[in-house]
Amino acid sequence: MRMTLAFPPFHLGSLYNLPPLGIINLATVLRGRGHEAAVLDFVLDIRRGRLAPGPDMYRDCARSILDTEPDAAAFSAQCATYPALVRIARELKRLRPSLPVIVGGHNATFVDRETLAAVPEIDIVARGEGEETVCGLADALAGARGSREWPEALTGVRGLTFRAADGAVVRTPERALLRDLDALPLPDYSVVQPLSAYREACGLSRSIAVLEVGRGCPHACVYCSESAFWRRRVRTFSPGRIVSEMRHLRDGHGADCFVLSFDQFTADREFVRAFCERVMEEGLHEETSWYCISRLDTVDDALLGLMREAGLESMCYGIDSGSARTLSFINKRIDPDLLQTRVAETTKHGIVPTLSFIVGFPDEERADVDATLLLALACAVQGNVSPLLQMPTVLAGTKLHRDYADRLAREVDTYFALGLEFDHGRRLAEDEALIASNPALFSSFYNLPCAGMELAELGRLSDAFPLLLNLYPRTFLLLCLAGRAVAAEPAAADTTAGGSPSLLFAAFLDFVAAREREQRGEGTGTEDEAGPLTARQCFEHFGAFAQEIMDRAGLGFDPERAWAHVLELARYESAGIRAARPRQEAPGHGPGAPGASGAPRGPLVQQGVLVQRFSCDIPQVIEDMRAGLWREAYPAEPVNLAFAYRGFGAGNGDGNGSGNISGDISGDAGGDGAGGELEVVRLNDFGRMYLELCDGRHAVPEIAALLRPLFGEELSPSAFAQTCEDAARTFRSLRFVTADSITQAMEDTPC
Repeated sequence: MRMTLAFPPFHLGSLYNLPPLGIINLATVLRGRGHEAAVLDFVLDIRRGRLAPGPDMYRDCARSILDTEPDAAAFSAQCATYPALVRIARELKRLRPSLPVIVGGHNATFVDRETLAAVPEIDIVARGEGEETVCGLADALAGARGSREWPEALTGVRGLTFRAADGAVVRTPERALLRDLDALPLPDYSVVQPLSAYREACGLSRSIAVLEVGRGCPHACVYCSESAFWRRRVRTFSPGRIVSEMRHLRDGHGADCFVLSFDQFTADREFVRAFCERVMEEGLHEETSWYCISRLDTVDDALLGLMREAGLESMCYGIDSGSARTLSFINKRIDPDLLQTRVAETTKHGIVPTLSFIVGFPDEERADVDATLLLALACAVQGNVSPLLQMPTVLAGTKLHRDYADRLAREVDTYFALGLEFDHGRRLAEDEALIASNPALFSSFYNLPCAGMELAELGRLSDAFPLLLNLYPRTFLLLCLAGRAVAAEPAAADTTAGGSPSLLFAAFLDFVAAREREQRGEGTGTEDEAGPLTARQCFEHFGAFAQEIMDRAGLGFDPERAWAHVLELARYESAGIRAARPRQEAPGHGPGAPGASGAPRGPLVQQGVLVQRFSCDIPQVIEDMRAGLWREAYPAEPVNLAFAYRGFGAGNGDGNGSGNISGDISGDAGGDGAGGELEVVRLNDFGRMYLELCDGRHAVPEIAALLRPLFGEELSPSAFAQTCEDAARTFRSLRFVTADSITQAMEDTPC
């Protein structure tokens, strides 16, 4: 028989999509069993412009399925795509009523009876592990002569739920899990578009493939269905099989990056060690990289070093919460105090960690949420981390679903409720009505009320707080700590939200909204229709917000007072952002100014480089924060810093510094999410003022003449001119000034 396997439509611009490995595996075993199998990825079709979002898209999907002339249509559905598959099933039955419609996957497994009761257009639910079940199902359907014989033919196939001839729901016994995952054939990627098609459709620089490492989870977190789906058993493919598949995907399909699909990848240290050693023996680490998921307590510095050597580029830690009470509710046994150490070890090896946090569990109070936010901030100060903050998603098969299904509310779209916005950024009205009709079936689109915070506030927090974690983590953390210190003083006024990060962040959002209204010329009473917080808004308004909070607390005036370094830290973080912004020359300045020759006359500061002076030793503040030290005061010791953002295609340099110009490199470097990197270098006063004169209008002799009264009176004019020439070359090697401008400057320098 011919079965068409489809992945329902889904689109979220911030995510890239990869070939649907689950249905590729099913198509592979079906073909091995002698059946025909076709795969349709409607997610890719949207990306490539071959499926237009809108009211007719589900009919278009159904017609695409029927164009393959199937004997049965099957869907692999996640919680976010469940409404879409229901809509397509209805269109299929309208166009071809006799076609068997099958659905499988996590969500369907746990709401199998409910699905058949609510959706008559779905005939069969395949529960649990799919490879053997789909083959047995295909064999049975091939032997049946029509829909009236399905029930009798299917009764001998384990792992199915279907309707009997009288309409009653039949549930066959569970199917045993596969004993040996290595016995499964390598996925046949010929059933889908090439990896290059996914790369191009998503605008990626590399071809990425999903690599299945294992199945199962021994834990029982209240929000996760993974352990229930796999019956709390853990199985892995052998390291040899995994590496063989990596090589096959690299050599045969052009993969140069792999997503290792297995939440428990690092649970067995010897397994990880064997995998890494095998990868290096095969030389795969030299040309390919990979990503994995880990717990905090299953890796250490040595293992992370080995993983990085074997090609690990980034990894995800599921932290969840900074509240011991919430961790107990989740049933997650980890020590949050271990997190900062593990993050520091991870970033030390050049691995970028994604840190996943969840806020808003049913019994959480504001203090629990604040504990999580403070932990996220403490991790973000390490730099080069990727924070992810979510509200709980109620998945079928979880304890949350079992215990709280009667308390579901629809108010905020969580992370796993997005992807079906097919009506100009909104869901189709029919999709909304379908979701509203059955909370149990579409529970991931619903929320759980939280005891300590309103859902709307939690929604704003989960949407926007990660932006602050990326842009101003150090300043915001110190604002919270300063607020707590002030609030603890006798008779203290509540001017800093008591140091509560959630309240302080809400105040920041209000501050931004008010200033945006003011900029638009609207009154303070105007209803704010602004969208979510943007990076531009955060950059433009955060410094003023920090100043206002410090002024309210009486901490914003004397540089010798406690917490005075907070505002300097805000300037520091703003400088790093400013360096990454394309420079726009002010009128009358720069090499293109009136009277300029077009080419610069002298050294010109590179795009992405700026110099700033601070009233205290900010690199020391950052070093202390990375070590978990939150000092209330620092001496007034001015420091000059050069910020160099390496993301504008600057010329090459050898990176060697000079004692005349720069001190130490502070080490505050990290990616910006777009392939760039920020380097911060300490300068002496000579270096700072020299760079400030590198505007393309001053040749090196002119710079020497301007600086000699300040720094070179003890030297002869020629000796100081040579010092300035050396400085120009050093700044060239550091890629602080352009190469062409240095060449011109040297030509203009008299011998």
